[in-house]
This record gives sequence, C-alpha cells and structure tokens, in this order.
Amino acid sequence: MIISRTPLRASFCGGGTDIDSFSYNESGGGMVVSAAVKNYIHVTVNRRFDDKIRVSYSKLELVDNFEDLEHDLVREAMRITGIISGVEITTIADIPSKGTGLGSSSSVTVGLLNALHTFAGHNVSAKKLAEEACIIELDILKQPIGRQDQYAAAYGGINSISFSSKGNVVSPLDVSEEIIDRIQDEFSLVFTGISRSASKILGESPTNYDDKIDRLRKIRLQANKSMKMLEIGDLKSLGMLLSEAWNQKRGISSSVSNDELDLLYSQIIELGASGAKLLGAGGGGFFIVHGNSEFRDIMKVALPSNKIIPLILDFEGSTIIYNSYS
Repeated sequence: MIISRTPLRASFCGGGTDIDSFSYNESGGGMVVSAAVKNYIHVTVNRRFDDKIRVSYSKLELVDNFEDLEHDLVREAMRITGIISGVEITTIADIPSKGTGLGSSSSVTVGLLNALHTFAGHNVSAKKLAEEACIIELDILKQPIGRQDQYAAAYGGINSISFSSKGNVVSPLDVSEEIIDRIQDEFSLVFTGISRSASKILGESPTNYDDKIDRLRKIRLQANKSMKMLEIGDLKSLGMLLSEAWNQKRGISSSVSNDELDLLYSQIIELGASGAKLLGAGGGGFFIVHGNSEFRDIMKVALPSNKIIPLILDFEGSTIIYNSYS
C-alpha cells in the first residue's frame, strides 16, 4: 500500500488573479500569497488481486475499465501516470472535501498523482505534480479555476506564487519561526456551515467586466502588500488587508456573498477581529480571520455553532507517508 498526504491551503491575498484569463493578459501577471495548512487529503493506492479498479470516496465505484470511472480526477490521474488497472484507490479528507474554499479538489488531484506515480516507481517533483494537476483540472476537464491551489498543495509552506503566460513561479517567503508561531496563534479558520461549487461561481460572467478587471488589479497589488506584512510580522495590518480584499472580492460577483455570510462577517468584526475574508471563490466555506492571541476563544464562545480551528501551517507539501512496496 502507498499513502500520500497532501495539505489544503489558505490564501491571504491575490485570489482570482491566478485565473488564466487575467494572469495571461496582464503585463505583471497574477500573484497569490498563500499558506499550506495541516488539514490534509490522504490518498491510498493498493494493488488488487485482479485487474479491476475500485475507487472509494463519498461513493464506491468498481469498474473493469478506468474510462468508466465517474470520478474524473481519479480517471485522468490514472491516465497521466499510466496506472490504469488492478488498483484500489481511496481518498480521505480531514475537512469536507468540496466547497470549503481550501483548495480541496486540487489537493485531491495532487495527492492522487503523487500516490499513483509512486506506485509506478516514479519519484516526481513538486513542480511536476502541480503542473500535471493543472493539466488535468484546467486543460482536460476545462474547470474555470485558477492555478494557485495545485502549487500550494504540491509545495507546502508560505509562498508568493506568480502566474503568467511564461510560467508559474513559487517563491517561499522569508518568515521567521517567531512570526510563524504568531501566525498560528492569531489566525483562525471559521466554517460558515455552507458549501458551494467554486467552478459554478468562477464560471459566472460578471455584470461589469471592466469593473471586475479593475478589482482584480487591486487584489493583485494587495498580494504584494501582504507578502511584506508577513515577512516583517505586521499581522494586524494583514488582518485589515484581508477585509479590504474581501470588499473588492464581494463586488466581482453577486454569488460571492449573501445575507447569511455578510451577517457572520459582521459578527466576527464586531467581536474584535482586525479583519477577515472568505476563502476560495466565495459563496460559503471558511473565513480566514485575524485577531489577537485570545480572539479564537472569544469566537468559540460567541459563535458556538460554527466550527473554528487554528491556522496550523504545513511546510512539507504533498508527501508519501507510507510505501510498503519500496
């Protein structure tokens, strides 16, 4: 058996500028500042005694031909790696794996590729995992998403990731151990209780295209600011910047927020947060929230129905944690 472990991610600023229609057409490209988090997707691959393919996730599939798999990410990862028969594959998520804003679909894809390549005897780089995940999700399956999630999942760490038609570059931030500890003390993830389809939201046509581009340009500039704030440890200002990013993002599409999400955001701010924004495409999932080191406990008392977890960072990226075939 082989087990891969792949982190989810939380983006601070820049989300939306990693979509090709923006990053390929802007002179400066797109940029996202994000962190991989210690909430994982685990993928197991085990050799079967026959040539069938068994895939277990929220449902169970047993097929003779991999082309018949309904799970499109598994099907295409098998195609790319050449492992197309005689395996049993399971995916297990620490956090519900759809509609949370934490990049779970891309973490599944990266984890699948890592486990299947290892099963095939191939040792592949984080760059190759991210590139192949992008090929599957964007080029083959035509999902209207960006490229940040695949790179965050494959590499791990706190990074600025730049996107352009010339390629994508992952640059680890120079963040001290003391600042890392503060990030983990002061930032939290707050579940809204709502899951949504990122592809549906991202695939919507904006009511005002010029306004959308203008907002994305401002979000791109915020990514530059957030990078500097993280490196010097100005986390309160970063929290305030999250709220500025959220206000820009809310204007891109009517589906990004709703009355329930706006109410939860207002409650978080009224409790004393320096700032917050919804992760991912919007419409549900998790807020990333900044407050002082006691603020998480305050939220847990005031928002008892919401799942509130610390932002604990992962610096390993997608890894093989067990390989009985080696």
